[in-house]
Amino acid sequence: MPDPTTTVLRRAVPPVRRLLPSVLLGVAAGLSSVALLAASAWLIARAAEQPPVLYLSLGVVGVRAFALGRAVFRYLERLAGHDAAFRQLAAIRADVFERMLPVAPDGLATTRRGDLLSRFVGDVDELQNVSLRIVQPLASAAVVLAAALAGLAWLAPGSALAVGACLAAGIALAVLAQQVMAARADARLAPLRGRLQAAIVEHVQALDVLVAYDAAEAGRARIRQIGAQLERVTRARASAQGFAAAAMSAVGGIAAVASLAAAAPLLAEGRIDGPTFAVLCLVPLAIAEVATAVPVAVGSLRAVRASAGRVADAVPDEVPPELPVPRPAADVDLARRDPAPGREGRAPSLRLRGIRASWPRVAADDDQRPELASVASPSSGPERPDLDGVDLDVGPGERVLVEGSSGAGKTTLAHVLVRFLEYDGSYRIGDVEAREMDPRDVRRAVGLVEQRPWLFDEDLRQNLLFARDTASDDELLEVLDRVGLGSWVAGRGGLDARVGEWGALVSGGQAQRIALARAMLADFPVLVLDEPTANVDPERADALLHDLLGAAGPGRSVILISHTGAPAGLVERTVTLGG
Repeated sequence: MPDPTTTVLRRAVPPVRRLLPSVLLGVAAGLSSVALLAASAWLIARAAEQPPVLYLSLGVVGVRAFALGRAVFRYLERLAGHDAAFRQLAAIRADVFERMLPVAPDGLATTRRGDLLSRFVGDVDELQNVSLRIVQPLASAAVVLAAALAGLAWLAPGSALAVGACLAAGIALAVLAQQVMAARADARLAPLRGRLQAAIVEHVQALDVLVAYDAAEAGRARIRQIGAQLERVTRARASAQGFAAAAMSAVGGIAAVASLAAAAPLLAEGRIDGPTFAVLCLVPLAIAEVATAVPVAVGSLRAVRASAGRVADAVPDEVPPELPVPRPAADVDLARRDPAPGREGRAPSLRLRGIRASWPRVAADDDQRPELASVASPSSGPERPDLDGVDLDVGPGERVLVEGSSGAGKTTLAHVLVRFLEYDGSYRIGDVEAREMDPRDVRRAVGLVEQRPWLFDEDLRQNLLFARDTASDDELLEVLDRVGLGSWVAGRGGLDARVGEWGALVSGGQAQRIALARAMLADFPVLVLDEPTANVDPERADALLHDLLGAAGPGRSVILISHTGAPAGLVERTVTLGG
């Protein structure tokens, strides 16, 4: 099985049809640079001999052409190279997102959001250097160096040999110096960026709690500490890159001296003229500039490899056993299975027998939060499931209350019902076993309104439309009125009212009503309400439950999960989890 990091690196290389134009343009730019210095050296030396101007015309035209060509080819090379790299980044980012889907949301519950965002954005962006600083520059430099040394060998084989030896020694020295000075820094750069972003995101998200408990300063100190580490690593890496650039500049001067020494006997013997000697003395400087791409590529490879490893590890290669594996969609009309009299075509029945389920266990490491150690997989011994031996029947259109103390498994049951979690036992929707269906098909029949609904930092319209993008404004206003938000929406200026990040501009009860409106737009035959009054004042909880269940309408099955119970008459049956 190939190494995941290597696989990511290979995927970061654009296909040949997109990479080849940038390589060829890089070759043209590099050859123009070498030819410009050669033509300039020849022109200056030849002009010193004061020949007729006609003899200098070719050199003048060559200098102008190579100067313009170097700039144009370099621009086109950057344009083609970045276009190819960015297209490849889009494919990699889409691939990472697709890998997230089978394990989301419960497989990512213990992942630090800031670190995951850093991997998804920053580390993926770093992969552009695979083509921009490694593959394409090395390929172009190899062709240019080979052509330039071949040209020197045609003029003076000794000079070509001397320049080649100086370049080989200089490149080896620069690479070795980078290895000594920055190998550890290159490997730590991407993880430190991820840790810093994670710490900042967590600090901002929990700022109200940190201020309330006078812990904000400690959080800022931790951010400053990580920032200082990142600064040291960045300085070490920049110092190594600067030393490598300086070393290659020095190599260019040494190579010029070596070429001069090798070509001097030829000039003394009259085998070459003065302008040719000038070319042999100055062209090594341009060749050394082209060769600078080699140590830069080697240094970039270490940093890129660290980012590729983080991208590869962002999502597990295999879906954890606690999560369902996506399957081909079952050709089943869930809304018409097992109908009850008078409720034809509405909700299917649910039947659970001996249900056992657990949340994914993760292994805590240095980059994870310390508190994750409490949920890390034990080194030995069986782990008790979070839900063990549950039987439950929900008839079409029935309203059932599932209650129990904290930790009894109520939320685990809700996530089993919508197939966020895998289960042992039997869970049938109508007469179809849920395990045999694609989880997405299950979620088209069974919808979940979570305890803490996610609201996007957009207006009300956008927070509703993703449930049914064909809904008109009138339909959106109608469903908001059904959940008791009609007057509130009118007072806020209509559907353009903002809800803030994570619903910061609405109350807990309003967030639950917006989430229910979304679920009603999606028209789930079965609706699971997980602790809808958890973030609502006790004196308003009963009124919210009345509104939520009343808005659900007849014919829709409702499973109400709560540890505080429900007012009399709202549900038809109560099931208690415990033991």
